Amino acid sequence: MENSKLLYIECLNNDKYLEELITDSYKWRFALENSNIGVWDWNAKTNEVFYSEESKQMIGYEDYEIGNTSDEWDKRVHPEDREAYYRDFNAHLRGELDIYINEHRIRCKDGSYTWILDRGKVVSKDNDGKPTRIIGTHSNITKRKEVEEALKINLDLITNQNDRLHNFTHIVSHNLRTHVGNFESILEFYDQASSESEKEDMVNHLKTISKSLTETITDLNSIISIKSKSDTKALNQRINLREVAKKVVESLVLDIKKHNVLIENLIPETIYLNTNVSYLNSVIHNLISNSIKYSSKTRQPLITLNCDVTINTIQLTVKDNGIGIDLNKHKDKIFQLYQTFHGTQREDSKGIGLYITKTQVEALGGTIEVDSTPNQGTCFKVILNT
Repeated sequence: MENSKLLYIECLNNDKYLEELITDSYKWRFALENSNIGVWDWNAKTNEVFYSEESKQMIGYEDYEIGNTSDEWDKRVHPEDREAYYRDFNAHLRGELDIYINEHRIRCKDGSYTWILDRGKVVSKDNDGKPTRIIGTHSNITKRKEVEEALKINLDLITNQNDRLHNFTHIVSHNLRTHVGNFESILEFYDQASSESEKEDMVNHLKTISKSLTETITDLNSIISIKSKSDTKALNQRINLREVAKKVVESLVLDIKKHNVLIENLIPETIYLNTNVSYLNSVIHNLISNSIKYSSKTRQPLITLNCDVTINTIQLTVKDNGIGIDLNKHKDKIFQLYQTFHGTQREDSKGIGLYITKTQVEALGGTIEVDSTPNQGTCFKVILNT
């Protein structure tokens, strides 16, 4: 023991040894400062934590502004991340994980949140095997998280576009194939016709099929046009939502009078947004005309336009008391192409209006939802970002 003390004193009196010790200390300090890595050292017995200056600077605090308790960091962890934060740390304490690793958001001094990669490892235990000290590091990974989120958004967008393209291709293939099949059948009947009268009937059928094919191509072209324009940035115009709705109602005045429809425009006069007025006009027009078309014969038709505003969205609602839709049967088909749901044999029901409406809403960067009950009415909600 005495020899150990003498050796320790000799080392302290050795200028070269002290120089090397100080040099190594500066090397580690320099390495930490220039790697933007913070260090923490937790004493499990006293619950005291040493947070390096780098760790505190990551969240906007000066060295003296953060105390030396675990609560100083714990209380700033984002509420949504706390469960995993505590779970991973306690799993390491129990020996279930060799190294503690967790990514969480931490509240900064200015109220914003920064993403932190938190790593640590038990470096000492007591006689019972319980951890007494853990040393770890903090790394700011906010930029990496932002890149990951951007990649995820782009991947979701590409996946969604691929799905829509696949569905659209299927629709085009199905509808064009149907028309081609009808042409082939009629031409076969024409070849087999034994009289001029029969041939004339076949020619009239061909004209009907040709007209239907032209309408289908026109519909598909309209959809393609909307989808292509949705990728451009030249869609923003500042508009007053109530005024746009008012003009749409005025354009439908003949249908409104014909069906004795009462329109309530409850949209506040103060609602403004930047959007494409042509698309928004078309969306509102389609929803109102749809409500008129499928109004009830047993009560006066009532259509109510309203708007709710949240921090990030404007929610336009078009509600009616019409014949409604059975969502138990048709919920997944509401916005699909060439789908009708009311069980009515109407020549003006082609099943394209809601598909185009949804396409236009998505082109505006929004979403559309529907709630409906048979014989009570339907409510469409268009949600647009502010």
